[in-house]
Amino acid sequence: MGGVQRLGSIGGSAAIRIRVTGGVLLVAYLAFVAWLTLRPLDVPWVMPANLHPLDGIRADLALGWPGAARCIGEKLALLAPLGVLLPTAHGRTAVSPLASLLRVTAVGALLSLGIELLQTGVPGQVVDVDSLLLNTTGVALAHLAVVPAGRAWLRRRCEPDGPGDLRQEEPAQGRTPTIPRVGIAP
Repeated sequence: MGGVQRLGSIGGSAAIRIRVTGGVLLVAYLAFVAWLTLRPLDVPWVMPANLHPLDGIRADLALGWPGAARCIGEKLALLAPLGVLLPTAHGRTAVSPLASLLRVTAVGALLSLGIELLQTGVPGQVVDVDSLLLNTTGVALAHLAVVPAGRAWLRRRCEPDGPGDLRQEEPAQGRTPTIPRVGIAP
């Protein structure tokens, strides 16, 4: 590391541990999601694809409160951990909350879209535009619920001379050498 620290990053080995842990958990979770959503299902018949937004949610609500809560909750929860894992793998603490939310939500929407597109070739899996909407909403909600508070906690913890100081002191290297100006010929 050489003592150099990016603005808005936590320093030293703590940053490396957080990023590596976030990256490993992110890869493991994406592998789990791929297995869960892209494995062929052995079913006697398949519902037609839902390409009309909110039709699937209306159908779920028609099932009654417990059935609707289960169906909608599953779709909200499928990609929700990405709302926390993506910023953890990035490892920055001083980031615009709106920019972070938009970035994470866009990645969640693209991953959900990719899953839905890949499901078109998997036997027994059905494309549902409402899954795309609910998965993306779940990512955004998880991000809003956890990441701003987590970043604030890390920033407080990383304040210089504060309790639990994680920053590393930069070694004194002396003055930066300067080169005298040379005149330019006319």
